[in-house]
Formats: sequence, structure tokens, C-alpha cells
Amino acid sequence: MVGSMAPSSRFLAKKMLESIDFKNSKVIVELGPGNGVFTRKILEQLRPDGVLLVFELNDEFMALLKKEFHDPRVHLIHDSAEKIGDYLHKFGLKQADAVISSLPLANFPQELKERILKESHKVMHEKALYVQFQYSLNAKTHIKNTFKKVSISFTPANFPPAFVYTCRK
Repeated sequence: MVGSMAPSSRFLAKKMLESIDFKNSKVIVELGPGNGVFTRKILEQLRPDGVLLVFELNDEFMALLKKEFHDPRVHLIHDSAEKIGDYLHKFGLKQADAVISSLPLANFPQELKERILKESHKVMHEKALYVQFQYSLNAKTHIKNTFKKVSISFTPANFPPAFVYTCRK
């Protein structure tokens, strides 16, 4: 469930968010926020009328997130990333402008990995982005099978160094 022994660096956070058009993005979904490193950076740039759906399964991380994030734009969801569509519907939202994932896909069974990627793809509109980081290229085939356009960058200024996948439909 936890993919790293250290929180993500500010360099990785910058790389993860640099392709997102925050001025035109109203609905952002974050998968596996951990202790909220990316969540904080997203909120710094999220529009005043924006919505951030944050999915976290780990009880300890969810408790930390609930203590820190009281912004009305944030909806902390203690449920599986497979249910993004259900929660978008619950909050009266049609599609996501961006899905930002810190999920350790390399640690997941193949079926779960595929369901999460397909659900992320399904909730995105044509111009939306899916951004995922991983510590290896193990998930590359699954990501490329789900998204038409995939670019991969590398961030050495993180422990451990990370690959960032920026994907479009």
C-alpha cells in the first residue's frame, strides 16, 4: 500500500504538477496522497471554485490528511481509486481535468492496476491529463496500453529518484 520510505521531494512535486493548466482545471483527482506533499502544492494553485477529490486507503495517512486539510475545495475519500467515477457522480461532477497518481502501481496485482488505469482514463475528458510517478518503469506497458500519448521524464532530485508519466487520452 505504501510505495516509498521517504516523502516525495519538492522537485518531484514540481515535475508532477508542471503540465497541469490550473487556470482551466476545475476538477482534479489525487490518488494515493500519502502525507499530502502533492495535495499542498495542488491547493496552492487550485482555482477558488476548484474541487480536489483525494483518494487514500491507508488509515494512518487518512488520519493525517483529515487533521491538516480543512479547505472546502478538498474532499478526502477513504476508498479505492477504482471508484473515481462513483465519487465524481456523488459530488455532481462530470469529468476530471487531471488525475494525479502517487499509487505504487508496481506493487499492485495486474488486475487492480488495470482497473485503476482504466477508471482514471474513463473519468477524463479529451484534454485532461493523467500524471503518475513511479520508481521504476515496470508500469510503462500498462500505462501505454491505457493512454494514447505518454511522455516519461526522470527526476533524480528525489529519494529514490522517480519517473514521471504524463499522459493524455
